[in-house]
Amino acid sequence: MSADQQGGSTLKPVTPTRVAEELRSLSSKRSNGELDADEYEHRFSRMIGELRDRRIDGSRAEILSTLTPLLEQGVVTADDWRRLTRQLGLA
Repeated sequence: MSADQQGGSTLKPVTPTRVAEELRSLSSKRSNGELDADEYEHRFSRMIGELRDRRIDGSRAEILSTLTPLLEQGVVTADDWRRLTRQLGLA
């Protein structure tokens, strides 16, 4: 069922902070064993798909300044970082 069918609302832009929170949560669940590699991959891919359907609020620089610390702190792997930025058009 589409968002329009669920109540007539359209998808609102998502903030860079919200994207960072979701990435941090997914990575944490993978690190502590709550998600196996396949489940992590499924959720990561689904998250990217949902983000592509929406718009991340802010400029490219603002989005990257919020998300880059996740790479620098090792929260997301370099491979996942490259995939995320490429698929969201931030690379």
